[in-house]
Amino acid sequence: MKNKSILYDQSIICDLTLPWVPEAQNKDNILDRYYKSKFGFVSLSVGVERMNTKQTIEYIKQVKKYIKKNKNYVFAENIATIKNAKNSNKLSLGFHFQGSEMLGGKVSNVKVFYDLGIRHMLLAKDYRSKAADGCFEPANAGLSIYGKALIKEMNNVGMIVDLTHTGYKSSIEAIELSTKPVIFSHSNPNKLKKTNRNISDEQIKKCAKTDGLIGIVGFGHFLKNNDISPENFVNNIQYIADLVGPKHIGLGLDYVYYQKQFLRQVKSNKFGLPKEYLNNLNGFIYFQPEKILDVTNILIRKNYSTKDIKGILGENFLRIAKKNWK
Repeated sequence: MKNKSILYDQSIICDLTLPWVPEAQNKDNILDRYYKSKFGFVSLSVGVERMNTKQTIEYIKQVKKYIKKNKNYVFAENIATIKNAKNSNKLSLGFHFQGSEMLGGKVSNVKVFYDLGIRHMLLAKDYRSKAADGCFEPANAGLSIYGKALIKEMNNVGMIVDLTHTGYKSSIEAIELSTKPVIFSHSNPNKLKKTNRNISDEQIKKCAKTDGLIGIVGFGHFLKNNDISPENFVNNIQYIADLVGPKHIGLGLDYVYYQKQFLRQVKSNKFGLPKEYLNNLNGFIYFQPEKILDVTNILIRKNYSTKDIKGILGENFLRIAKKNWK
């Protein structure tokens, strides 16, 4: 096993979920923290279900301009960009959608948004979309005809099917329909913390059978006892590793760096966020990206191999990206 600091430094650390909604505060500080923490790739949530197609396209253009202005950042067109950025001491930034309503019900917009840089997309976020039911939707219906067509088109153009926030039945149907590896970009095991947002052993196992992965989320609400310590974060890694192996684990921190603003949004009900959150106000704490070094050290102490640690930190995701992206 290599020295812990060398192993961390050599890894391409990928965070699959950093909220980047238009109204979010403190954006200027957060990416610099990821850069200083030596992350290699961070995927920004540049679309959520309350945004329409036109708004989303304009916002993506704005974010690209923002990235271009900073000499430490590059836009991740492909896997080669991510690897080259790592070698050049830069942070590569990609895009994803939390939801699918931004497509405006048009399957053809999958290609439009892929070409704009969207590399993974949720089918639904918490509630019902045109494509699928979300995880808080009581009906727990499966995919719509449109949702099934969406998955086929995502497979066709290279966009990864992301099933976080998606209802149980919809997620199982999507896994069975997809011909490419799928992901739960930011979800934790329901066995460790019971909430509609966390996922069952069956979902984890079926995801792994596609050669997919589960990104461990650092939002206290989805962690046992709201414990955001590196040790408890690793408990989620260990659970999935024991269940399906470490090659099916990644990082999806979902770090809400605008914490007070987000809490106000939940309380206002303006953005349709789950009321369940209000029953656990102590859960509004977040795992910090700087703590991934501590996670790495714990994995070393637990005798994870160099290959497995590098995989969990980012290379597992790059493997899946290679099988999806075009």
